[in-house]
Amino acid sequence: MSINVFKTSVPDLPLFFTMFLIIYLVAYLIVFRNWKTQIRPEASSCLISIFHGTPAVFLASRAVFSSSSGFSFSSANTAAQNTVLDFSVAYFLTDLLHYIVFYPSDVLFIGHHVATLFVFITCRFLVSHGACAILGLLILAEVTSACQNAWTLAGARKSDPESRLAVKVYDLLSPPFYLYYSVVRGVLGPLFFGKMVASYARGEANGVIPNWLWVSWAVVVGTAITVSILWIWNLWIELFRERKAKKLGQDKKVR
Repeated sequence: MSINVFKTSVPDLPLFFTMFLIIYLVAYLIVFRNWKTQIRPEASSCLISIFHGTPAVFLASRAVFSSSSGFSFSSANTAAQNTVLDFSVAYFLTDLLHYIVFYPSDVLFIGHHVATLFVFITCRFLVSHGACAILGLLILAEVTSACQNAWTLAGARKSDPESRLAVKVYDLLSPPFYLYYSVVRGVLGPLFFGKMVASYARGEANGVIPNWLWVSWAVVVGTAITVSILWIWNLWIELFRERKAKKLGQDKKVR
């Protein structure tokens, strides 16, 4: 199978990248200028994530379900689907720069962003097929984004003694966010991923997506799902540990 690299134009990508970069700079220099220096970068990253996550869910859903060819893990990308891929590539490039500049030692997140960009870019520019699969995964990954960013911002702010509201918001959001995330990333995500891999393993993408590429996608996505499950599992353990310690402390006061 011959593959023509960068066979389609990319007018949207520079525009989206500039947009996310401006949002990040505005967040860092203006919106969060009064926050502590050590948490301003994280807060700015959250803001661009907010501008990407929920819009990406709606844009990807519309692009996938409005396709005249119907849903297929190996169908040719439509113009609308390519636009959403450009949108997400621009976001991950901007956030990758954020980590390289402020957190160069955070190998896990840098590796995650590089691997995610590999999946998006190869789907968008290398084979121009499989966007339904990739955008389906994007929807499942970003549908928890708004809640997660609110939780992250509250968590970053809760150490500030002047922000009691952040502590309350963090404590209030944690259980429902953990539950929501667990269902989406721990149940729905693996189910969709399993169907995608089964489709490719049956040869439904033969001639349009090389075996080495869909296997690479499967490794990247499978690893991301595993890390997400381990992350939320550790958060649940920490939550129950904190609740138990707080209860023991209250019992001692009563005695």
